[in-house]
Formats: sequence, C-alpha cells, structure tokens
Amino acid sequence: MGWNLVRVWTLLVYVFMFAPVAVVLLLSFNASQFGSFPMTGFSFRWFVELAENEAILRAFRTSIVLGLLTALISTTLGVLASLALVRYRVPGANMISTILIAPILVPEVVLAVGLLLFLNFLGIPKSFPLLLAGHVIFTLPFVVLVVQARLVGIRRDVEEAALSLGASPVQTFFEITLPLLMPAVLAGGLFAFTISFDDITGTLFWKPGGVETVPTQIFAMLRNSISPEINALGTVMIVMTVGLPLLGAAIARRMAAGRGA
Repeated sequence: MGWNLVRVWTLLVYVFMFAPVAVVLLLSFNASQFGSFPMTGFSFRWFVELAENEAILRAFRTSIVLGLLTALISTTLGVLASLALVRYRVPGANMISTILIAPILVPEVVLAVGLLLFLNFLGIPKSFPLLLAGHVIFTLPFVVLVVQARLVGIRRDVEEAALSLGASPVQTFFEITLPLLMPAVLAGGLFAFTISFDDITGTLFWKPGGVETVPTQIFAMLRNSISPEINALGTVMIVMTVGLPLLGAAIARRMAAGRGA
C-alpha cells in the first residue's frame, strides 16, 4: 500500500511538472487565434507566422550566436581547467575548484545583479561582450564537472606510454587525451549551448538595449498580449532545449562505447 501511494504521488508530480509543457505543444498547432480548449483544428499557421516575424528571427540569430560562442569559450576553458586540476599539482587546487563551481551554487539572480553592479562600479557599460562573459561564467561550472568526471576515468599510464615513446605533451594531448575526452567535451559544449540559449534571468540584467534573445523576446511578447505565436515559439524552444542534450548524450554514449571497444 505504501509503495502504491509513492507511485501515485510520483505520477502526480510528473503530471504537474509536464502538463503545462504538453498544453503549450498542443496549442501551438491550434488553428484558432485564441489559445484555449477545445482546439478548433490542426494547423501550422503559427509556425509560418513565426518564421515571418523579423523580431523573432533576429532574436534567434542572437541566441544561436551567443550560445555557440558561450559553448566554445566555456568548453575551451573547462577542458584546460580540468586538465590543470586533475593532471597537475596546482597550489590551492581545492579553492580553485570551489571558485569554478561556485556560480551554480549561487542563485542566478544574485550572480546577475552582483556582476552588473561590479561592472557599473568599473564604469563598463552593458554590451554583447558583457552578456557573453556572464553566460560563460554561468555555464563554465557545468563543463568543468562533466569534463573532470571523464578525465578522472582516463588512465594516466596511457598518456605516459605515449610520452615514453617520444610524443611531446602537446602531441599526447591531441592524439591520446582529447579523443578519449571527446564525449565529455561534446556533452559539456551542448550543455553550455543549451543553458545559454535558454537563459533569461541573467540575460535580462546583462543585455544591452536593442539586443533580444529568444527568452527575452518571449518575455517582451507576454507583456503585451498572449499571442498564439508564443506557443509555437515555446514549442521550438522545448524541442531545442530538450532535444539537443538528449542528442548529445546519445552521441557521447556511442562515442564512449566505441572507445571502449
């Protein structure tokens, strides 16, 4: 009886969490301009109008560029930091690890306000580089955690064997370490891109005037009225933010299995 109650309660929690997502997905295909049930028909009308909305397309371009740059910088810094902390004796390694992971332990709104006030104190205005720096700070801990977990499992004697056979440290990294580390690098990059693409709290504080990402564009549209285009845009966001990590996890698992074989 007790376990049955736990199962029912778990099911209700999942329904409470995912029912709003299912409603957005359904209403994005509603032919009516009023987002309500019952649906009057099945239509791709709102996706077509979404593709013709220049403001939304501009926000998509900004979010994709921002996400790609964030993933590139966070992954590069995360791999270098993980190598230094795991493979070498760095003074104060524990404190450095804590500092790198700290951004995910602090509420994002606190981090956003703190960074904004600090840069205002330095007299640095809002800009796209500031927005990019904020996203890197927020996504870097996720990359570090993923890469470190993978790097710990790579045997050190494989790298030492390459060094003993005449390979330089750089050659060893690119020929031995990086291929073995690639599943974690790919997963960390996809996590960084997805988190950056989906972020709104920090972006609202850091973005300059006239620059909108997809989440802030949705927020701006909701302040005026609830348009059916928002449901279509929400569906696209759901597909990207859920599909990309799942795809990355599948690719990383296949790559890891191939390396193991």
